[in-house]
Amino acid sequence: MTPHDPRRPTGPVRTCIGCREKAAKRELLRVVAGDGTVVPDPGGSAPGRGAHLHPSLACFELAERRRAFTRALRYDAGAGGALDLSGLEQYLTTQVR
Repeated sequence: MTPHDPRRPTGPVRTCIGCREKAAKRELLRVVAGDGTVVPDPGGSAPGRGAHLHPSLACFELAERRRAFTRALRYDAGAGGALDLSGLEQYLTTQVR
């Protein structure tokens, strides 16, 4: 049996879609896509497929540049057009300082 590693997160672990680092679920912001709009789900209770992101503009911009939202949320951009990320960006700029 191995001793407990203090650097290893306890509880659920998720991967940030921006920087691709693994982190404890409580450290990440869950986002969901509803009707073509990506919205934050800080409570983690919204229905639908979710993705996790560090609550920082740096990870948001990285995820946007890598087109990670479309891929992680399995959104069909051809059928519904591009995802609207403006609400999430506004949330991050006002909530995270």
